[in-house]
Amino acid sequence: MPNLPTFVLVHGAFANSFSFAPLQAELALLGHRSAAVDLPGHGFAATYPAAYQTPQDLDALAAEPGAIKGVTLADNVAHVIEALEQAKRNGPTILVAHSRGGVTATAVANARPDLVDRIVYVSAWCPVDLDVNDYYAEPEMADVDAGALALALVGNPAELGLLRVNFRTADPAALDAFKHAFAADLTDDEFRTFLNSFQPDENLDVGTSADRAQAATWGRVPRTYVRLAADTSLPPALQDRMIREADALTPDNPFDVRTLEGSHLRWLVRPKPAAELLAGLAAL
Repeated sequence: MPNLPTFVLVHGAFANSFSFAPLQAELALLGHRSAAVDLPGHGFAATYPAAYQTPQDLDALAAEPGAIKGVTLADNVAHVIEALEQAKRNGPTILVAHSRGGVTATAVANARPDLVDRIVYVSAWCPVDLDVNDYYAEPEMADVDAGALALALVGNPAELGLLRVNFRTADPAALDAFKHAFAADLTDDEFRTFLNSFQPDENLDVGTSADRAQAATWGRVPRTYVRLAADTSLPPALQDRMIREADALTPDNPFDVRTLEGSHLRWLVRPKPAAELLAGLAAL
């Protein structure tokens, strides 16, 4: 069935392709093929130091090198472009990005809009008027607890050349902060299961103004924004702001806007509604 699109799935920070497995199962049952990519330094290329195991040695963990050091946004973009080039041989492609993965997806569409038949942001970063880090100072992010990750931060990012977080912490304050930020509407078991799929390291490069959405390239690609209505890490107010900014940039090609109920991670843990939504987009 060469006319059916391939969904190419791009994960967010500290995540990997594994988190898409339930969604891919639902898509397959609906008759759709998908490919979940691991960005460089993610998945089986991630670093899991022995000091991260139990019993943990946090002093050793704070100094252990990580494979993701030096990975850039350009590396991520090149990796996704390679996946899209392969998928494109089989027909149309739909690039689906979650969370920080939206930064990569935007830069990919800037570089190779010919490879993307539709781009779908699921509560994902779509920087238009500002760089990603600058949005954190904006009113739409005022209620976001920027220190949630800091409660479990290990080592000095400047010295390690990466961001390292101890997701295996038993600190109740850190766990409460994580759950509030990512999964307030999941059970404790669902939340901890997902937390155990996170990897400890993430790269530092989230791009510059040159990597924001560009009207001449990215702006040519049909796009959908899937709002997550109860997201407290990337709030609906900021999702809506990025939609408005993008639509102002390319008013002749506005976002097709959809909404799913739930937190930042619910759509991945209970993926049937998301799979049905994506399957519908395949028919557009």
